[in-house]
Amino acid sequence: MSYVISEFLGDGIGSELSHCVHTIMQELPVEVEFKQVDLSLENRKREGKKLYDQAAEYINQTKFAVKYPTTTKSVSPNAILRKLCKFSVIHRPVVSIPGVKSNFTKSIDVDIVRIATGGTYEDPGRLIGNDSAVSIRIVERKPCEEASRFAFKLAQSKKKALTSASKYTIQSVTDGLFQDVIDAMSKEFPDVTHRKELFDALLAKIIIKPEDFGIIVVLNEYGDFLSDMTCGLVGSLGIGGSGNYSFNQDGSIRVAMFDPAGGTAPDIAGKNICNPTAIIFAVSLLFEAMGEVMLGAHLRESTLNILVNGESTPDLGGNCTTQEFTTKVIGECLKRLET
Repeated sequence: MSYVISEFLGDGIGSELSHCVHTIMQELPVEVEFKQVDLSLENRKREGKKLYDQAAEYINQTKFAVKYPTTTKSVSPNAILRKLCKFSVIHRPVVSIPGVKSNFTKSIDVDIVRIATGGTYEDPGRLIGNDSAVSIRIVERKPCEEASRFAFKLAQSKKKALTSASKYTIQSVTDGLFQDVIDAMSKEFPDVTHRKELFDALLAKIIIKPEDFGIIVVLNEYGDFLSDMTCGLVGSLGIGGSGNYSFNQDGSIRVAMFDPAGGTAPDIAGKNICNPTAIIFAVSLLFEAMGEVMLGAHLRESTLNILVNGESTPDLGGNCTTQEFTTKVIGECLKRLET
């Protein structure tokens, strides 16, 4: 099949990651046309708000988008796109990879489902006099319902248990609403094992016994903390991809944007040594959302296999260039598709 996908260009290593994605699309058995929007800092300064409006227009037309890292100066492009596209859920899989050095010796394989709106991130706060400050923490039912449905469906498809985590005993109204929604949703998925944890206890339990956790659904800021912690445990912030989702009234995906963890890495930009693992994982999530489930699985497994064999970019101790690593992954994926 052929697809049209929006592509949001960025800063720093973004152009190298874009080249990686285009190479994958050219070599694998899928026909993709890109509708590009240049979200680099210089273009944002020049064009302003209309760039974001164009990005929202394109993703509404194509349904799916790939985005590369962007520099944040005063405003976050991710935050603006999140509001314009009404993303309510962020999905980030995190998995330990043999061959990737880490101070953590146990194996992790979790899918973090994060509510993408609300929490304390919606309100930067305000001063009260000179010595106090306050911000409003917002938790809304609809995003909680969308995130919980997504998480339960994911747990059902992967045959994993689901854990919801918050501070519902202390933040009894805000976190309590989140937990009430999760508990109600669990009745629609009787085949999925669900348990709830206090968020601070969850962090300790993941480190003590990570095999107990498969799918974890959390509120916005908790998901931010948890994603970075688990990526750190497996050895790198740069090996995680994520999906951002907006939903129709019936719960189906309306639009989705896929991007790599990590930043623009200006110190290595243009040197062909950046790690493309995260964007490749993001593309595998994109394929799955497009309905190319087998292709997405093969791409992810191929990437893992190359890393397991000790072949990686310099940040993980290897000698591969960005393009060499991408080529190796494509070759492995094509072999798997042939069989």
